[in-house]
Amino acid sequence: MKGFNRFDNIVSSVVDVMLGFLVLVILVVMGEAIYHIITAVIPLHSLSDLYTLIEEVATLFILLEIILMLLRYVRDGHHIPVRYLILISITAISRELLLAHGGGLETLFLALAILILVIVLFVLEKVKAFHNKDADEHKEM
Repeated sequence: MKGFNRFDNIVSSVVDVMLGFLVLVILVVMGEAIYHIITAVIPLHSLSDLYTLIEEVATLFILLEIILMLLRYVRDGHHIPVRYLILISITAISRELLLAHGGGLETLFLALAILILVIVLFVLEKVKAFHNKDADEHKEM
């Protein structure tokens, strides 16, 4: 059992280092996006510049949510909260909905996907799937 615990600690440390590197890469990409917004988009000379600004800002929100999910993953003992995955999915679909210039049927399907994800969040909240049993027991005391 000691050998497995040691292996588990080593793997956990390697994953933490890799996630730290991933966060740094995402921060660099976010910095590049902010630089692109400041240098190329902010003057807003045309309507396409506005679309680019909306696209860049939506991308920044997705990247920020990914960083927050990774930090939460490490803090919660290597567990990915389902809520964050659903929220990132909603943000990504919203981004696609804002930027898609497709037909009405595509827009309807994207809106339906967001509605389904919101319903899933609501149902999971109602069944207390997001609540930690230990935290609930401490509140009762």
